[in-house]
Amino acid sequence: MKGLLFYHIVLSVMFLCHGKDIFFDDKENFVLPASYNIPWMAGIEDFRILSMITLPGTHDSMGLYGGPEVKCQALSLKDQLRAGIRFLDLKVFALGDTLYVIHGVMYQHSTLREVLDTVRAFLSEFKSEAVLIRVQSSESFEKTTVNERVQSLISNDQNVWVSSGMPNMGQVRGKIVFLQKSKFTLGIPLIVTSGKGKVTDIKVKDNIIIEDLNQAMEACGGDNAVMTYISGTGFGTFWGMFLTPKRVAEKVNPWLNQYLRQFYPNQPRPCFGVIAMDFPGIDLIQTVINLNRW
Repeated sequence: MKGLLFYHIVLSVMFLCHGKDIFFDDKENFVLPASYNIPWMAGIEDFRILSMITLPGTHDSMGLYGGPEVKCQALSLKDQLRAGIRFLDLKVFALGDTLYVIHGVMYQHSTLREVLDTVRAFLSEFKSEAVLIRVQSSESFEKTTVNERVQSLISNDQNVWVSSGMPNMGQVRGKIVFLQKSKFTLGIPLIVTSGKGKVTDIKVKDNIIIEDLNQAMEACGGDNAVMTYISGTGFGTFWGMFLTPKRVAEKVNPWLNQYLRQFYPNQPRPCFGVIAMDFPGIDLIQTVINLNRW
């Protein structure tokens, strides 16, 4: 008991000394420390199945434009990947033959083709890595439409995983891994925990995250990928009308960092699957990565 108390005291001191900026980051001038380990997945053994790996991700990964009610990220896609993000959450809308990336009704100044090209360039440079992608379509889409258009974008690219089977790390190095849910049926089946994104009280949101992460922990290691959205917004509610995604992340991200670090003494450390965040700072990303100790 004394040892656990001492650990929590040390953890609290570390949290206070560091400040919140390293866990929550809304700055666009991105600079990595010289010693930063970009290809962190190189340290994961080939035999580890993907559903047993805890992965830092971003919610509405391209949500960079549209004002405070819509903006969910500060870092460009390239910078997110270099910071260690390995899951991307994309919403698309079709116009003609092109899939445009959107958030709500706001165009995010990119097409799905451009996103895939950026990810491919990253994976070409860092061949030990894999990037998981969830594609969600607008309600007006027919299921076959989004599948066919994504399939036409990837063609016969051998560095894209579209099978429903759960691979191990060695099978997906250097590859884009699609996750299937709802209308999008390419890739590994995805389980999303409750995903209650509407926030009227931060403490209530914290408790929801704990429940969701417990659910994710139980689901890890199976035939499905599992993901938890840490993000949230009060937009559209009365009591949370001023809680933009940025304000929620500013409070939740430092708390999440502290919550996850309590599992560090565990051997092995637990798996939580994909943790999708808004405005994650590099130290929070590293905290998620460092849960991968077996």
